[in-house]
Amino acid sequence: MIGRVSGTLISKHPPQVLVDVQGLGYEIDVPMSTFYDLPELGKPVTLLTHMVVREDAQLLYGFITSEERSAFRELIKVSGVGPRIGLAVLSGLTVDQLVQAVSLQESGLLTRVPGIGKKTAERLILELKGRLGRSAGTTPENLIGGSADITNALLALGYSEREALAATKGLTSATSVSEGIKQALKHLAK
Repeated sequence: MIGRVSGTLISKHPPQVLVDVQGLGYEIDVPMSTFYDLPELGKPVTLLTHMVVREDAQLLYGFITSEERSAFRELIKVSGVGPRIGLAVLSGLTVDQLVQAVSLQESGLLTRVPGIGKKTAERLILELKGRLGRSAGTTPENLIGGSADITNALLALGYSEREALAATKGLTSATSVSEGIKQALKHLAK
């Protein structure tokens, strides 16, 4: 398994890049989020990779961050989602947006990605719930400004995770726990 490629960036033709590693050129497919962060041609580049071996091909998929690669690996575990759709999702959404869409069950955000219909979006939300945040290095608590105590308090009061996350979404990390709970409960009372 090839886990990382480090060399000179030779060409960039979305979604594929060519990296020269001591005379050996690796064709690597990357999401657009990674593509935009690549250096200029002729400069050194390091990509974390995921290798797929099929009957007819050996394919490399590259990512700038480990969070992107982890999210990609979780995406392709979902039934009916292959590497191409995984790249499309990461090209259309950041990892944080994907985690938030799954946590808040916002299928509408996922359906904006080309190749993702309503059924696929709902399947992604169902199968990635609870797995994506931990594997991608992001948790719902991190998305809402570090207010894990506030979220846990709302969960203990009987609110669903979706309601708790939505209620704490606008809070800042400077908000105290007691004040955050008050604000979240006001939001939920609406």
